[in-house]
Amino acid sequence: MKKFVLAIVLLFCFLFFMGNSPRAVHAESTVTIGTGGVTGVFYQAGGAIARIVNKKRHEYGIRCVVESTDGSVYNIDAVISGILDFGLAQGDRQHQAAFGGAEWEGRGPQRDLRSMFSLYAEACTLVAAVDSGINTIADMRGKRVNLGHPGSGHRQNSIDALNAAGIDYKKDIIAKELKPLEASRLLKAGGIDAFFYTVGHPTGAIIDATSGKKKVKIIPMPVIAKKLVNDVHPYYVKTKIPIKYYRNAANDADIETFGVKATLVTSVKASNMLAYAIAKEIFENMRQFKSLHVAFQGLDKTKMLENMSARIHPGAMRYYKEAGLK
Repeated sequence: MKKFVLAIVLLFCFLFFMGNSPRAVHAESTVTIGTGGVTGVFYQAGGAIARIVNKKRHEYGIRCVVESTDGSVYNIDAVISGILDFGLAQGDRQHQAAFGGAEWEGRGPQRDLRSMFSLYAEACTLVAAVDSGINTIADMRGKRVNLGHPGSGHRQNSIDALNAAGIDYKKDIIAKELKPLEASRLLKAGGIDAFFYTVGHPTGAIIDATSGKKKVKIIPMPVIAKKLVNDVHPYYVKTKIPIKYYRNAANDADIETFGVKATLVTSVKASNMLAYAIAKEIFENMRQFKSLHVAFQGLDKTKMLENMSARIHPGAMRYYKEAGLK
């Protein structure tokens, strides 16, 4: 009996020591990051975040995994419902969710949504076959145009661009709802005349579209950009697409357009420890993070805390204050 009691005491001492040791072994939890299509920069960004954070997986007891999803709208709804822990979302979609606009109009402001940080600018990109006769957005009437699949962020950007040009997407064009890579393949096959895609550059779907036998052009939208940025859309910014990324495109200069910031979002369900860990690892390993994709090279820590409409998660905010960023 005494030996049994002694064994129990020793076991409790061992567990107490291990639980308070900095080298304590924690049960590993899986953390999901929702992204977008596998050819897009959302997917690459999610993978880069996971790669950085997973270097400390044993210290934090978490393992980040990336999921390819339908994009911004899905990711926002999924983090709020608890299906995903984190998700990439366009800044305009974050704004609309936070204030109850667009797809969330009937549900009201999504008060459980929280932001982590913003990333690179995503450019609204209009890609058209040269033989379609589309040289400006005004030439789109009567054309077969992919606006983007439901649940994607770029679908609303497409509609905003068309509205700014005085084009009703329900009446004036033949609208399609394809994913970017499907749209690229259909454009090359002559099944559509053009497609919109809001994305960081370079990206696989547009490399694919410009690499076929059919000549393809990226359509500049400087007038639309000026109108949208100067209008009532606080989330839109002017940007340019470097033509050096698409040397097979029938363009001879960088393409002026408008865009939004890519952002990482989560919800009130995410623990303070988890949000703190992800913010800390990304911001303290910025040089390595920037090296993981060309779209990240212009990132600035201070600017990464701009263009966010949802409240910053308190765990992430704790790190930003410690780092003197807030």
